[in-house]
Amino acid sequence: MSLAEEPVISIAGLWMNYSDRMVLRGIDLAVYPGQIIGYIGPNGAGKSTTVKIMLGLVEGYTGTVSIFGRDIADGDAAYKKRIGYVPEVAEMYDSLTAREYLTFIGELYGMKRAEADAKAEKLMGLLNLERAYDMRIASFSKGMKQKVLLISSMLHDPDILFLDEPLSGLDANSVMIVKEIFASLAARGKTIFYSSHIMDVVEKISSRIILIDGGDIVADGSFAELKEQSKEGSLEGIFNELTGFDKYRDIAGEFVAVIGEGARHE
Repeated sequence: MSLAEEPVISIAGLWMNYSDRMVLRGIDLAVYPGQIIGYIGPNGAGKSTTVKIMLGLVEGYTGTVSIFGRDIADGDAAYKKRIGYVPEVAEMYDSLTAREYLTFIGELYGMKRAEADAKAEKLMGLLNLERAYDMRIASFSKGMKQKVLLISSMLHDPDILFLDEPLSGLDANSVMIVKEIFASLAARGKTIFYSSHIMDVVEKISSRIILIDGGDIVADGSFAELKEQSKEGSLEGIFNELTGFDKYRDIAGEFVAVIGEGARHE
């Protein structure tokens, strides 16, 4: 990344509250082409809210959010054609076949139907789903649905991918493929911005890790940089140290003790 390079995402002084609860507290963030951002934090830390604001799904914030150099508050939604999104829980049109669903999504992004169809069929085949292309999504397993969601987010060759738990439900081989896809896209200058609770995955695939807690960014750097600043050796340890969650062993011990209360096996 050169210093002259413009950020693809620029956030300045982002505050957001829901009723009486302040969810984001003055977030400042610049994200550049080719970065794989692991955006992590405890539940309720403000991760999803940040992403939904960038997607234009949430309004009422204060501060500035610019994507591709334009303030998204200007009402021009053209930037959305250059982004892809996989939510943690997706409402899919599961009465459609994968072919119908993916060509529909492609057309929403401005692709020609035949182009979207041909491309989707190839991508389904590469993820070992060629036989499922004309099956109804309702009959798919969680992992199959996740693969279709991933294809739908990348079909139009976006410049930024926003992903929430993108590896959810995938088998080990598929995880390896998807991780390699992300690395290859980043090498082409695409930006991957994703949230996950699976710390070892975040640790392995992120070029930059941003930890948010209580609506504030409390850490920002590569895994090596965060490790250097901490006495912990794993991202999970760093996460627990920075968020103050150090009771997990005690809670687990008490939980197992309760399970064993009064249990007598002959």
